[in-house]
Amino acid sequence: MQIYRGLEQLPAEPEPSAITIGNFDGVHLGHQKVLSALREQAARYEARSVAVTFDPHPAFVHRPESTPELLTGLGEKLARIEAAGVDAALVLPYNEALYMLSAEEFVSRYFVDALNAAAVVVGHDIHFGRARDGDFTTMVDLGGRYGFDVVGVDDLEITGPDGEQLHARCSSTAIRSALAEGEVASVTRMLGRPHAVVGEVVYGYARGRELGFPTANLAADSEGMIPPDGVYAGWLFDESGTQWPAAISVGSNPTFEAVERVVEAHVIDRRDANIEDFDLYGQHVRVEFLERLRGMVAFEGIEKLCVQMAEDVEQTRRVLAQLSA
Repeated sequence: MQIYRGLEQLPAEPEPSAITIGNFDGVHLGHQKVLSALREQAARYEARSVAVTFDPHPAFVHRPESTPELLTGLGEKLARIEAAGVDAALVLPYNEALYMLSAEEFVSRYFVDALNAAAVVVGHDIHFGRARDGDFTTMVDLGGRYGFDVVGVDDLEITGPDGEQLHARCSSTAIRSALAEGEVASVTRMLGRPHAVVGEVVYGYARGRELGFPTANLAADSEGMIPPDGVYAGWLFDESGTQWPAAISVGSNPTFEAVERVVEAHVIDRRDANIEDFDLYGQHVRVEFLERLRGMVAFEGIEKLCVQMAEDVEQTRRVLAQLSA
């Protein structure tokens, strides 16, 4: 996927484009429905598909005192958009010069002049332009004026494994809410994949190694919303793309009266992989959360902690085996 970081990187004479626009935090199933419609329109018009997004997230500019914890960083977001089969992404710096444009000024500058819009694919609840004064009807009117088609995409409802409705619509807000409660299985259904935290493996206190459960500790600046404190079954992907089953701990190690909150993954041995001298330090890894096993508690002594950690490992094996069956 071609990534353009600002208008200056776009070709002077752009080929026709099918365009969508959004924050795309999480690139969840609702987003993927839009991106699928985008590919269809690109094929219809023999155009390239382009996703327009922003950096930083607009909330960091308009509401810095109450910004949401993002589900994905920019790199992960772009990787997910690429995985959806989109040809190009235009990352616009979100600043005053951008958000002060009227709806028509925005469409004229970015969609028409810069991207040569043949079609625009958006949700029916879209708002854009200065003071968010543009909506879906505005976009249709502008399409008629500037000569591009507008395709609306309905919200995606999310149901559980038994068909029950979980959320009225699939949205980044709904996913953040579920993740904040530790409902990672529900989050998986809305994302279409497990939620992940991505970051560099750094040195910790080596307590896990001393207890016989060495862990890969993620750096504090890792990207992705961190679920509540507790122990989770999941996967760790190293830089080579190798997938490792892992018991994942999130918290501040209350048994040792620690303060700093960390994400650490204990990789479980596999018959088809040799983990002797397993060393992930300095690697950027992906830790995926599949199921919450328990909350975080302080144990009375190292022995009880080790017994529980062994049980966490066995339960992780059972969960991953069941989910993989």
